[in-house]
Amino acid sequence: MLPEGAYHILADISAFDLGDDVTFAHYLASEIGVAAVPGSNFYKNPEMGASTVRFTFSKSDETLLEAVSRLKNL
Repeated sequence: MLPEGAYHILADISAFDLGDDVTFAHYLASEIGVAAVPGSNFYKNPEMGASTVRFTFSKSDETLLEAVSRLKNL
């Protein structure tokens, strides 16, 4: 189901072998140049979000296209 008004999305990172959500978010920022928020921050039980990161898409098209280009390096 597609979001109907949010400006962010939780992405499943379980297919990547880069650690938990916090480690993955740090890796994205330092090595890929794209910021994400660890998904565990959005759960009462943080373990439920440990395989997700949150991206915002309330950015310019130019910024989003650059992020897509960088994320292809994963």
